[in-house]
Amino acid sequence: MNEERYILFDQYLEGELTAEQKNDFEKQLAEDAQFASEFETFKSVQLQLQNKFGIEEERKEFKENLNQIAEDYFNKKPKVIGLKPWYLAVAASVAVLFGLFFFNYNQNPVFADYNHPEQASFAERGSEDGPLKNAEKEFNAKRFSLAIPFFEEVLAKGKTPEIQYYYGISLLEQSQFLKAEAVFNELKSGNSVYKEKAIWYLALSKLKQRDYKSCKEILQTISQDYEDYDEVQLLLDELD
Repeated sequence: MNEERYILFDQYLEGELTAEQKNDFEKQLAEDAQFASEFETFKSVQLQLQNKFGIEEERKEFKENLNQIAEDYFNKKPKVIGLKPWYLAVAASVAVLFGLFFFNYNQNPVFADYNHPEQASFAERGSEDGPLKNAEKEFNAKRFSLAIPFFEEVLAKGKTPEIQYYYGISLLEQSQFLKAEAVFNELKSGNSVYKEKAIWYLALSKLKQRDYKSCKEILQTISQDYEDYDEVQLLLDELD
């Protein structure tokens, strides 16, 4: 990830992009899986740093160190006009943020390590250009924001656990936590083959929100007969 992308991510989160820039950014998020993954990683690092350096004195010292790195770095490069010093520190300290953070500070598992949704395969039940086909195509391409309205169109005509399951995953991928959890809780209360899968994704929703206590509690309700229980046990071990 280059320094310009760090700055762009930070500007987006700070609400400092123009309307046109914001639209372009969100379009790229929807269409570029790698870009979206890097953005999620950036947000995770930023949040964890806020948690780890919550005490003001420690945070001040850490930022001073990064600012010194930034000063040394940008003295050797063309100046970037109009950026706040913290942007420069973030941009110049990729190694510090990711090396020091991941190897020394991050003691908790992350959503991306356990989020491995299977490919959807139900288009044969719809027309070649119908909403079901389009939902499958966008889901499998990881363009979840585009898949969601197609799933909603299908579900408006009738619910099935399978479509609900993939719809819930799409919502979770877009961090629409309340809606995703409502879908998974409905599946959890049923008796379909997606019952345990839905509980797993409820746990992953909490993991993505860094609510580790709730994540662990949900994981402990999953039956050992669940087909991917090895993953459940691995995540439980990491949360201990």
